[in-house]
Amino acid sequence: MPHLIVDPFDRGRLDQLVEEGELCTLRAVAEDRPIELLGIREEGEFFLEIKDRGEDCLIRADKITRPLDSNRIKRALKRLAEAADLTIRHSNIALSPTKPPIAAEYDKKIRDFESPDFPLEKVALEVGFGSGRHLLWQAKAHPDTLFIGIEIHTPSAQQVLKQIELQGLTNIWVVNYDARLLLEMLPSNRLEAIYVHFPVPWDKKPHRRVISERFLEESLRALRPGGILELRTDSDNYYRYALEVFSSPPKIDFRVEKNRELPVVSKYEARWRRMEKDIYTLTVTAEALSPERKNDYNFTFEKPLDPERVEQLPRKAVVDEECFVHFGPRYRRADGLGGVIECSFGSFDRPEHKYLRYDEWGKVEYFPDSPVRTAANARAHRLIGAMIHG
Repeated sequence: MPHLIVDPFDRGRLDQLVEEGELCTLRAVAEDRPIELLGIREEGEFFLEIKDRGEDCLIRADKITRPLDSNRIKRALKRLAEAADLTIRHSNIALSPTKPPIAAEYDKKIRDFESPDFPLEKVALEVGFGSGRHLLWQAKAHPDTLFIGIEIHTPSAQQVLKQIELQGLTNIWVVNYDARLLLEMLPSNRLEAIYVHFPVPWDKKPHRRVISERFLEESLRALRPGGILELRTDSDNYYRYALEVFSSPPKIDFRVEKNRELPVVSKYEARWRRMEKDIYTLTVTAEALSPERKNDYNFTFEKPLDPERVEQLPRKAVVDEECFVHFGPRYRRADGLGGVIECSFGSFDRPEHKYLRYDEWGKVEYFPDSPVRTAANARAHRLIGAMIHG
């Protein structure tokens, strides 16, 4: 991950940059740890995290707002180092002229799916595409279909975006997000296929598995009649678990195949075949039309936040039957004009991670963007509002 290690420096220069407003938007200091957040403008806005380590300072993009394009982070760090006249001890922000650029046009954000305008009539989804071999092969084999590839592992998403650029493909969208949340955003009866190939088994934490009764329900809603959900796994435990999920009510049509070969094979599948491991394929076929999804949830805060309420926010997670809210570190703006609160919330098995950013008048907004429009997030939003407003 791009970063700088610099000598300790006077933060007053950062305050000047915030006041100028061209490069920096805010500086906020954590209440109980030697960490600051610096709002930065670089093809949009995100936060840099500045960690004071005594003998030096580590500067890098924070985990919540970090953009997928690492070159954006490198450019932001370079501009900051020059503008603040930082003394660099170590960095890895050199832009390599030999590395292929990522296809930024096909890097999609979750908000792009609130009212999606798909460029092709046929649409398919691959969940957790890993190296991207299957996703890229499908896109080349079916140019009349838009393939949405979702991958939570950032380097894998970056690599596929580079391959899209190198291979000149125009029918792939890449999303670096949680697949379970994205699926709830997709229109009903729209997908031709959903591919879930070799998901992490999570034998010790089965609640983290992507396949679940809820995932199946959302898949059948998003698939058109005749569309398929295809799971491939080398895990005996995952296979038996999926059989149980697919066999639960309501009754659905699915078939099971063993050691079916595909035209494209990942390096991991090739290795498993050499080891003579069995590969299971479970295919669910959607049969009925589904009602349109309802996602007209409002994630704005109507009332201003009282800054005194920030100190009173609970340190432990607040849980109800359908969702939770957990407030993390609090940051006060250095200029006294508001602050930032880290917040996790929503569904227990697919939580959101955002910041609540508020100004001197108490106006609150989610940052870097609004939550995904799900029922669990809407319920959590109401809980957050009740706690910050008193």
